[in-house]
Amino acid sequence: MAWQQKLKDLWNSFEAMSSDEFSRQLESILENPAIPESRRAFEVACKFDSLGRPDLAVDGYRTALDQGLESYESRRARIQLASSLRNLGHLEEGLKVLSNETDPLGDGLDDAVVLFRALLLTDLGYEREAVATLVHALASHLPRYVNSAHRYADLLLETAPRQAKLQHTDEVEK
Repeated sequence: MAWQQKLKDLWNSFEAMSSDEFSRQLESILENPAIPESRRAFEVACKFDSLGRPDLAVDGYRTALDQGLESYESRRARIQLASSLRNLGHLEEGLKVLSNETDPLGDGLDDAVVLFRALLLTDLGYEREAVATLVHALASHLPRYVNSAHRYADLLLETAPRQAKLQHTDEVEK
């Protein structure tokens, strides 16, 4: 069995085993010399993240990216690095990691980029931008109302909050 399949199978069984057993099996798989160093660093970072140690994961993601992790995994590494940075309170740095992830690639990770960008924006106090980002992303999944959803998302980004406009309208009518 190829090392890629072994990794996939191990990650699929993550919830069913103890963290010690998972770590032991991962280390065993990663001993395979065919696995690129960048992928090893990525898998170890993923392990730390999954075990609730984003503080230990961050350097692994950076190392993997610096060592030339391949395209799909490099995108995963950027998403997971941004998430780990968010968990550690490094919000602007996390947002910066995702700053080049603007074009949908159709690789199954587009929505994850949007989701983590929205979480970072929310934590930074940009809730309207976060919701607008999510609405724009969801609009493309709708069978109808696509144009309306995009317009409403754009309206969220206007300078005056809608609630303030509604409140003002209520006061004028009184």
